[in-house]
Amino acid sequence: MTPVSATFEAASAFIQANTEVSHPPACPEIKLWTATEVTPLWEATEEALLRVNLPPPYWAFCWAGGQALTRWVLDHPELVAGKRVLDFAAGSGVTALAAAKVGAAKVEAAEIDPMACYAIRLNAELNGVDVEVLADDVVGAPCRWDVVMAGDVCYEAPMTAHIWPWLVRLAAEGAMVVMADPGRAYLPKTGLLRVGQYTVVTSLDLEDKAQRDVGIYRIVG
Repeated sequence: MTPVSATFEAASAFIQANTEVSHPPACPEIKLWTATEVTPLWEATEEALLRVNLPPPYWAFCWAGGQALTRWVLDHPELVAGKRVLDFAAGSGVTALAAAKVGAAKVEAAEIDPMACYAIRLNAELNGVDVEVLADDVVGAPCRWDVVMAGDVCYEAPMTAHIWPWLVRLAAEGAMVVMADPGRAYLPKTGLLRVGQYTVVTSLDLEDKAQRDVGIYRIVG
């Protein structure tokens, strides 16, 4: 069996065969290729990639943090219109899609999961927008963006320790760094200014609640 990661065409066929087009509850303006259940897609991905113990296909779901951050972008288009925007740890790319829809000058979506990178490209095509995919760990890169957005990235201590100093540096260098967090334990307790909040319907496949209150924060120090 040929791994689906070999080409964008093969990956696209795999994604379309195992997901369906839907509209996230908090941001119905956006269309995404999404899965209805975690386990069947996870198993299918391992079989198709000829690998076991892969991480769950996070790219196939629109998480609460991503939905809330996307809603915030759609509600405040003036903050990204005409700007250079990065959607960091983009997952499905939903927030990048919103930024492109409201007129950002350039949108990049960074992801280290190859399948997520394919999904972002496919979702961009689905929404008729241009998003450049960065298939790499961009942490530590010099600031070249006006706006940096990160949805639900503080879910583990090592992840937070890895990204937080860099995000703070980007803010210090002039970028507007905006994070969305649904109450994860490792969100830093200082240096954040709450600029919004949304209640988002979630899947019990992904969360322990049917809805989550998600805070929108700007890094200020």
